[in-house]
Amino acid sequence: MLHENKKEIEYVILVAVDAYDGASDLVEASLDELEELAETAGAVVVGRMIQKLPSFNTSTYIGSGKIDELQYMILDRGATGIITDDELTPAQMYNLGRALDIKVMDRTMVILDIFAAHARTAEGKLQVELAQLQYRLSRLTGKGISMSRLGGGIGTRGPGEKKLEQDRRVIRNRVAQLRRELKDVVSHRELTRKNRDLGSDPVFAIVGYTNVGKSTLLNTLTGADILAENKLFATLDTTTRVYEYSRSSSEDGQSGGKQKVLLIDTVGFIRKLPHNLIDAFRSTLEEAKYADYIIHVVDASSQDRLEEMKVVYDTLDMLKIDGKKVLTLFNKIDKLDNPDDRLGLIDKRAAKTFLISAKKKIGIDKISEGIDEMLREDRKLIDVIFGYNEMALVSKIKNSSEIIEEEYLENGIRIKAFVSESIYGKVLK
Repeated sequence: MLHENKKEIEYVILVAVDAYDGASDLVEASLDELEELAETAGAVVVGRMIQKLPSFNTSTYIGSGKIDELQYMILDRGATGIITDDELTPAQMYNLGRALDIKVMDRTMVILDIFAAHARTAEGKLQVELAQLQYRLSRLTGKGISMSRLGGGIGTRGPGEKKLEQDRRVIRNRVAQLRRELKDVVSHRELTRKNRDLGSDPVFAIVGYTNVGKSTLLNTLTGADILAENKLFATLDTTTRVYEYSRSSSEDGQSGGKQKVLLIDTVGFIRKLPHNLIDAFRSTLEEAKYADYIIHVVDASSQDRLEEMKVVYDTLDMLKIDGKKVLTLFNKIDKLDNPDDRLGLIDKRAAKTFLISAKKKIGIDKISEGIDEMLREDRKLIDVIFGYNEMALVSKIKNSSEIIEEEYLENGIRIKAFVSESIYGKVLK
């Protein structure tokens, strides 16, 4: 079971290999993010080191000369550990630890540690433990991570040392058990999805880079009380809330009435997201796959905005989430001092884009207009008389469609409405 060991402050040096050939700014940006990850995990960053290499050293990640330089930096800064910006192989971690005689961690270990600390629901805890055990399984024998050197702090939250010191067979049994439990969770989730079938409210999945303000947006739109902190991965678990708004006037000038949609908040994306986490959280991330539309939240004030947008779309593509209309919200515009900075806020993959501040509630009214326009563009107009024996279908149409006219007649109910493709197909049968 997941548990947290006693908190202890770690003083770390960040280490990266620049193999980008002329794109060193990407390495610096990645290290800036790693520093934020380390601080979120409770560590204090006391230095950083970057080595230019055509590729990672297969034995020690960095070259022997940099290892000597790193030893002096460790002594000078009083560091208790190092964190590499890339996932290390078991051999690299073992060799670095032996050469430096210090705790060695990698980006994956830090992310997993944060996830272990922030998982709240039973599903989230199962997913995190599975990811941690898969990551650590190869490091339990041979030239793996030295458990005695780990001590406390980052990398020890979660399954715990005692479990990790057991043999591989026991760990594999636990992994198999977790997979069975998660399979049950996935079955329940799929059943829930099926219950959203014909006539249900439209579903919008909120995606975005971590810490762009997705939870703040959900709180602002729905009045939810979701944790919204200025930290990476402040929230992990999928949250679904109902968002109800007044429709814009219909084409004949009448009031559009009320519209309800479901908003699903998903876990934030990040550079170099560990594959084990992608696999473990696949069922959660696939909420976006089964949604009708995507709301992509972007931090307009981020210097790495374009790269962060690319990470989001690359992750969606990897999950084979395509062909859905995207509404992009450039959030945090209140942090843009220069009006000219807004000129570059463009997303070519989005059907619609708006500039907002979820925290300051700037441009929030435009979101419902954008949602309404997207829904109406994909809906078809019907003008049909339904028999009184078709009240179940009538009820679904009323709950999920834009009703223009409704008239009770002797032989049934006449409804003129904009309906979804699924309802339109049902009506035509």
